[in-house]
Amino acid sequence: MPKIDFHALFDALPSPYMVLDRELRYVEVNQAYVDTLGRYRDTLLGQPIFEMFPDPGESGRLLRASFERVLQTGQPDTMALISYAIERPASEGGGMQMRYWSAVHTPLFGDDGQVAFIVQNTVDVTELQTLKQQASSEVPAPGETSLLQRVLEVQQANLSLLQETGELRDIFRQAPGFMAVLTGPDLTFTLANDAYQQLVGHRPVIGLPVDAALPEVRGQGFVGLLQSVMASREPFIGRAVGVSLQRTADGPPEERFVDFIYQPILGADGQAAGVFVEGSDVTDRVRAEQQQKLLLDELNHRVKNTLATVQSIAAQTLRTSPDPVAFRQAFESRLLALSATHDLLTASSWRSADLRDILLAEFRPHGVERYRLEGPDLALSPARALALGLLFHELATNAAKYGALSSPEGCVRVHWSVESGQGGDRLVIAWTEEKGPKVSAPTRRGFGSRLIERSLQGELGGEATLAYHADGIQCRVVLPLDA
Repeated sequence: MPKIDFHALFDALPSPYMVLDRELRYVEVNQAYVDTLGRYRDTLLGQPIFEMFPDPGESGRLLRASFERVLQTGQPDTMALISYAIERPASEGGGMQMRYWSAVHTPLFGDDGQVAFIVQNTVDVTELQTLKQQASSEVPAPGETSLLQRVLEVQQANLSLLQETGELRDIFRQAPGFMAVLTGPDLTFTLANDAYQQLVGHRPVIGLPVDAALPEVRGQGFVGLLQSVMASREPFIGRAVGVSLQRTADGPPEERFVDFIYQPILGADGQAAGVFVEGSDVTDRVRAEQQQKLLLDELNHRVKNTLATVQSIAAQTLRTSPDPVAFRQAFESRLLALSATHDLLTASSWRSADLRDILLAEFRPHGVERYRLEGPDLALSPARALALGLLFHELATNAAKYGALSSPEGCVRVHWSVESGQGGDRLVIAWTEEKGPKVSAPTRRGFGSRLIERSLQGELGGEATLAYHADGIQCRVVLPLDA
């Protein structure tokens, strides 16, 4: 069988043909096109069509709009009748001559599934238009008037349909929810609106089967689900379904959550010809709900811990208070200390509290000349902040009643640092009272001793030691930070 020379075949076609790229520049023309326009082929190739044949009027606008529809939809576009002036050859006197054309614009696709070229085939229908203009003074041949009228009616109907189609296309494209149309047994993308493109990272999907356009969804069950909708001809509704999507070329897969419906598209024979996909990205809502649940769970945990702490404070205060009045004063004071630390944690959404702020809550009532705080800024977890807040309250209360803060000359110095070791980082705090009255070790264990045992040692794995010197108490606290 002889080999066909397609280039020669294209050049030999009797009707004018041209090929444009996406920028509407000439890529190829056949001999009939060259003969019709009276131009040389080499003067056209590579040139923008609207620079070679400018028309700022309605005809130029309609022609450009037809090209844009092909580029946007990937579908052929027909112009039943359009007037467009061409330059007359010099042998015929030159100048411009108005001609009437019927044109078909057909897309050619590239490897990426996008429209790469537009092929135009035109038919010169100037004679038919001339018949209409002469109808008032001449009797046309049988059938010529009706043929022209049908051409005009088709043109008007096409314009109306194009306007309606354009409006529907704009509504589809700009819809807030994502939408796509998949057709055929391999579920090829035919349409996808802006919201869908945003969901999948603006990848080229038109003209590609879904498992080729979105390869990361193959193992997530969505292709099988689409196939089951095609087979059953029944819609499927998904609520807050998680999907992992490659939304950037070099980035990691990103988890999104979507509400969606797969609606089968039924043909005249009742069989599914495709699937209409519609839905919305509800990732922000799902993550907000997840965060709310985490916060509620954490709140329940904190409330239980706080109630347990209050119960422990009440029991231990009652054990060491000689009468109801003393119990009330001590109990309220400790609850206020607990509340002050809670306020610090609330300000950071219960993520942490700064060690310096916890100390300042206890020392501020005594004046800046009565204390010295030395150490780096350090954020403590809620558990550590609450334990140290109560401990500092006990030490400050004791200092105000019996120690350095009860003496006009007394002062409390608190120094802290973070030390690294084999077991991880640990916080070391030194509480030192200076120039206070002489103190001696207590004869029985009080609230502070029990607090150290229950909070620092038992729950947090820390330790604290008290030393009673001539001019005040010294307390050394060591608390792991990585536990």
